[in-house]
Amino acid sequence: MSKSKPASAPQQPGRRGFLRNTLLTGFTALTAGRLGQANATESLAVPSWSKHPGPGVDAAPYGQPSGFEKHVVRRFLPWMRPTRQSSVSFSPLQDLHGIITPNGLFFERHHAGVPQVDPGQHQLIIHGMVDKPLKFTLEDLKRFPSVSRVHFVECAGNGAMEQRGAVNNGLQFTHGMISSAEWTGVPLKLLLSEAGVRKGAKWLLAEGADAAGLARSFPMDKALDDAIIAFAQNGEMLRPEQGYPMRLLLPGWEGVANVKWLRRLEVGDRPWEMREETSTYTDLMPSGKARQFTFIQEAKSVITFPCPERRVPGKGLHMVEGLAWSGEGKVKRVDVSFDGGRNWQQARIKGPQLDKSLTRFEIEWQWNGQPAYLQSRVIDETGYVQPSYQQLRAVRGTNFMYHNNAIQTWMVNADGEVENVQLG
Repeated sequence: MSKSKPASAPQQPGRRGFLRNTLLTGFTALTAGRLGQANATESLAVPSWSKHPGPGVDAAPYGQPSGFEKHVVRRFLPWMRPTRQSSVSFSPLQDLHGIITPNGLFFERHHAGVPQVDPGQHQLIIHGMVDKPLKFTLEDLKRFPSVSRVHFVECAGNGAMEQRGAVNNGLQFTHGMISSAEWTGVPLKLLLSEAGVRKGAKWLLAEGADAAGLARSFPMDKALDDAIIAFAQNGEMLRPEQGYPMRLLLPGWEGVANVKWLRRLEVGDRPWEMREETSTYTDLMPSGKARQFTFIQEAKSVITFPCPERRVPGKGLHMVEGLAWSGEGKVKRVDVSFDGGRNWQQARIKGPQLDKSLTRFEIEWQWNGQPAYLQSRVIDETGYVQPSYQQLRAVRGTNFMYHNNAIQTWMVNADGEVENVQLG
């Protein structure tokens, strides 16, 4: 007669299981407490908006957000607008969800206002060191094989005002010159193949059709890699402020190189040294020399809750959320600190980890009501670690303006209000 096997000892939950169970218990208790304070009968009463029909489908041919979300808008800094034409608007990162920025909330940067381009007359010219110069209308572009990819676009000046000290007490103004979209267009390498690139060609000049005639040089290697001539954004044609009817997209590279209202691409053997790559969009180093052609937007992250626009409502369990990105590729990992960088915990990645795209992260935080210093740092797939301000200034000094990717610190006060600070 066989003996029965002894009952196995109950398994101890791992760290993830423990955290999951703790979270569920904490949030269940929180929810139950709130429901218990309400009269169930009153809560089940039919609200006024359920007592009559609403507008029909013909009321708004182009859909609009709820009126209760009218505060979610791009904002401006008046002192940053020398003219209405040379201006910038900031995306409300604190109010967004996921990794796609709605077209109406995508940040804007213009050097001479927004041209109203007639797509029936606009043409893209490819010339210079090519076998046969070509011109393409919007309809011509649509006849080529196209791709759709999700990528961020970030202004090189995102956070420029913060490099010498905390200036703006708002996430929207410290980091809001970045947005992410699904871009649809034609790989540039297909068009260059049609034109036939001559031996010795190493650079291209992209020029826009705006009144500034904004033009930037960029290397042939990028053109033959992942560059796109985009004509659509998030499922609809580009909006005028985003380069309608076509723009250059150089994934992961500084925004100014992603020339909007693209009218010509000239192929050559050296950079053109245009205004926006010599007198501006260069970084002055401690030696007095300037870094030039610093195309890549290096790995960066920021906590979007809590932040100055979104205070901590009270003690207890909260989900700290944020965004991370890298112009070098995919986000590999994000760490979060609650004590100003002395200790770090690995956050969870929410959603997809795409190439040169925004990535969401979150981590639970049990706040005891005491002041705290929240930070996040990203590590990308190349192994690059987002630097502190001290590390960044040790390399670049204090005269640099562009490509500020230092770790951001939010100080949470005892009343739940959040301030932008920089730690020494």
